Amino acid sequence: MNQKLNEDDVKRVETLHMKFGEMKRELAKTIVGQEDMIEQVLTAIFARGHALLTGVPGLAKTLLVRTLSEVLDLSFKRVQFTPDLMPADITGTEVLDEDRATGKHVFRFVRGPIFTNMLLADEINRTPPKTQAALLEAMQEHCVTVGSESYQLAEPFFVLATQNPIEQEGTYPLPEAQLDRFFFNIKVDYPTRAEECAILRQTTGAGGEKPGKVLSAEDILALQAVVRRVPAADHVIEYACDFVRATRPNTPEAPEFVKELVSWGAGPRAGMSLVTAAKARAVINGRAYATTADVKWAALPVMRHRIATTFNAEAAGITTDDVIKRLLEHVKGHDELDV
Repeated sequence: MNQKLNEDDVKRVETLHMKFGEMKRELAKTIVGQEDMIEQVLTAIFARGHALLTGVPGLAKTLLVRTLSEVLDLSFKRVQFTPDLMPADITGTEVLDEDRATGKHVFRFVRGPIFTNMLLADEINRTPPKTQAALLEAMQEHCVTVGSESYQLAEPFFVLATQNPIEQEGTYPLPEAQLDRFFFNIKVDYPTRAEECAILRQTTGAGGEKPGKVLSAEDILALQAVVRRVPAADHVIEYACDFVRATRPNTPEAPEFVKELVSWGAGPRAGMSLVTAAKARAVINGRAYATTADVKWAALPVMRHRIATTFNAEAAGITTDDVIKRLLEHVKGHDELDV
């Protein structure tokens, strides 16, 4: 390791590890199971990233985001994306007011729902690309420009979006530029039988205990800064770089199955996301350094929306997840150097 966290940061790592356990316990008062989804969403938040939750209706995606805002003590707003939704319905708009003192007419900006800490973009693929694009600047720059004025968003700011992978009628697939802004694409699966029985008991009985607050906005900002300072050794960086480069079919590093199954690979932002996610996962698990195992854990949610399969792969039923899993076996890292 060429650098280490100072004592204060090490204590913050230990604190977040304990708080992570508390957060899971508080979320469990409302959310049954879905532990992988919870860990991935929290990792994205502490890595200062946005997350896309992909799953069929009824898997508690919306409920998780709302409950998470309560546990983290963040302001929360929800936008139901529909075909007639306009960009101004998200960002806000200028209205013409009369100044009673002078009698002059002046424009006043009315802020939209995007001015919050946690924005739930529900069924984001149900609105046209023009409205989807209204989120691009906010997600990347954490500000909104209306007319000639720019307005800074409150920190921390996250977009957690949901989409249904089954229904295609009346949907608008997210363009690649929009998808690339999402740190994670989190696949939400059906619960196990035991979890589903627990869901039925919990949701059909009397109201349960409400989740309590575990962290504040200030805590999250401080912990995000710690994540950035967590060291990643050269072999971890190189593994992330090699993995991303192997997804590009036109590069020498790409294996034959990638050249056959992938039409275009991931860009540099994918590598940055892999390393940052590895650091965030290390902190959540109480470690002050990232490892290749952390990078491998992050590979699926980071990469599945950043590579595209060929027509032949789709015809054979091969998904991006299948390609990523094969790459995890193909790209070799120096795991023995992890300490």
